[in-house]
Amino acid sequence: MKLQAGRHFFGLGAIGYGVITLVWHQVHWFGVVAPPLSAIYILGICELASGIAMQWDKSASSGAAVFSAIFFIFSIRWIPEIVKSPLVFGYWGNFFELFSIVIGGIFVLTPTIEGHSETSSKIASTAYVLFAICVISFAMYQLFYLKYTAELVPRWIPPGQMFWAAATTVAFGMAAVGMFFGRFALPSMRLLTAMMILFGLLVWVWPSIADPGNVSNWSELVETFAISGVSWIIADFLSRPNMVAQRWPLLRLRQAPEGD
Repeated sequence: MKLQAGRHFFGLGAIGYGVITLVWHQVHWFGVVAPPLSAIYILGICELASGIAMQWDKSASSGAAVFSAIFFIFSIRWIPEIVKSPLVFGYWGNFFELFSIVIGGIFVLTPTIEGHSETSSKIASTAYVLFAICVISFAMYQLFYLKYTAELVPRWIPPGQMFWAAATTVAFGMAAVGMFFGRFALPSMRLLTAMMILFGLLVWVWPSIADPGNVSNWSELVETFAISGVSWIIADFLSRPNMVAQRWPLLRLRQAPEGD
């Protein structure tokens, strides 16, 4: 399956992570002693190489596999904190943000449903549902930390910071709901992609430029764009001819017969 624009954008996110790791030695490592510098350089090179690999069809699967494996490790590092403090939603939110990036790699790895086994369909469908759960977590994260979310909105955007914090929270929730209804799945993914990209441009670009030494801003910018790439990949997947997402609770991605 050729996932074009979304895959390339997702790959740029991987490249961004590689640059951050190599320049600032910043890794999404939590709950353990920081890895040695040599390991950080190896990690950064792997992230950078995986992003570059995803720019070409022949090497995209290899790049996606490496990048997904890295972020799977990063995401499960939050599980001990979740078990220790299950009522602290910040830990859940951090887990789902990183895990959503894993799902992007899975979609790049999954071959086209048409002409392939039922296993491919099941993998795509499972990844699709897992991403919907991640989107629900994005909405809940903003809801629980609404004041902080509002503070991120530039003050010059009318009608106000709290308005956009609430609006984007509702939009995340609606996108997740839309994913479970066939006719709304594709527009939900397209709108979610657009919203996430705008969020990255309006919220994180200027702070990153204004304070180029602040790795936190760059990390948030790259993460936002990487997750945008995931929703873009899924939108590309759903926009293939005759591709449909059947309704919940029997959600399945499938190739519709001619004439559907």
